[in-house]
Amino acid sequence: MAQFYVAKQRATTQQRITVTIDELDPFGQGVARHKGKALFVTGALPGEQAEVTLTEDKRQFARAKVTQLLSRSPARVTPPCPHYERCGGCQQQHAEVALQHQSKVQALSRMLSQAAAREVPVDEVIAGAPWGYRRRARLGLQWHNKAQRLQMGFRQASSNDLVDVQHCPVLVPELEVLLVPLHHCLSGLRAVRRLGHVELVLADNGPLMILRHLDALHADDREKLERFSHEHQLMLFLDAGDETLTALQATTPFYHAHQLKLTFSPQDFIQVNDGVNQQMVATAISWLDLQPQDRVLDLFCGMGNFTLPIGIFVQNVVGVEGIAALVRQAAYNADLNNLKNVSFFQHNLEEEVSRQPWAAQGFNKVLLDPARAGAAGVMAHVVKLAPERVVYVSCNPTTLARDSQTLLSAGYQLERVAMLDMFPHTRHLESMVLFRKT
Repeated sequence: MAQFYVAKQRATTQQRITVTIDELDPFGQGVARHKGKALFVTGALPGEQAEVTLTEDKRQFARAKVTQLLSRSPARVTPPCPHYERCGGCQQQHAEVALQHQSKVQALSRMLSQAAAREVPVDEVIAGAPWGYRRRARLGLQWHNKAQRLQMGFRQASSNDLVDVQHCPVLVPELEVLLVPLHHCLSGLRAVRRLGHVELVLADNGPLMILRHLDALHADDREKLERFSHEHQLMLFLDAGDETLTALQATTPFYHAHQLKLTFSPQDFIQVNDGVNQQMVATAISWLDLQPQDRVLDLFCGMGNFTLPIGIFVQNVVGVEGIAALVRQAAYNADLNNLKNVSFFQHNLEEEVSRQPWAAQGFNKVLLDPARAGAAGVMAHVVKLAPERVVYVSCNPTTLARDSQTLLSAGYQLERVAMLDMFPHTRHLESMVLFRKT
């Protein structure tokens, strides 16, 4: 008997429905209810009624995009960026800043309340200018064969394709003004088909540029780049992919923090939002209630963003960081600013710390500023130190909530919470929490 293959009908997700948006999640998505589960709607705001098309339908949740807005929220604004609909850099330019803050505060409070098994309010929002705040950006470079032109810009959302960027209102003006002339300069290089990316950074002594090139540059290209750097008064560094930079000027970039001069390598991590960073460091110093006799431990210290300013106020502060180059830069800046009571150590804080030379020292106050993975590897050691106060700076509320439980179980009280609007108009949710020993 002959058997015939019949293709199974694939469940379609292109269903159109009408929904009312209840809230905005911290990632900039509107949240509605559909068939008893959460429906996340890209581009929709609370209070809006919209006709949407389902793009994903899972057991626990569904996703959709707006087909037609049937009503508009008073909190909806026109995005000032001409690339907003395609560029993946920002997700919330269509929402008023106050609504962005509200949604992130609610999400942060909800996560910490679950960890603490009680209502945890967010005490304050630390924010700066919502536009022109970003002092560092990396732009992809890609030769487009079909169009025979260089593309320069940011990635599209959920894609490796570049969006050509001529304007970026979240960049500091000193960097945004470079976008068009820089694209013109790079398009004229012989090596235009073999460029990787370009990074722009604004230091206190001027802008700088790092160009990643995949092949050795011809002398003509170097001359064009040097001419561009002189015309626009920027520091120029070339990156051939060998872990070292070639500086075409002898100038060292630096920025100021709490009356300190901090030099840095163009490849070093620095906070991209200087205005919020300054407030964040000042708030951490206040929450730690620093006294002249204090001994402070700063874990995941980077190049001393918190460590060095803390050193102004206390008897001794130790910074620990896993990246050797940042440790060297931090130690150099301690010497540069004559901070003899500040010391730095390199150690991977995901590994055992008890045998490290700094671990045996006594500390009465601790600050942590881990990456997205959190600080699970050192939380037990922090508890063992039994500091009076712990300030935890977080870029991931999920790992913050997890690590908070270790301190709460050890008898610490979650006393203060701040939401840090480090990246306005994006899905990033950063925060800072103060714990006190009870």
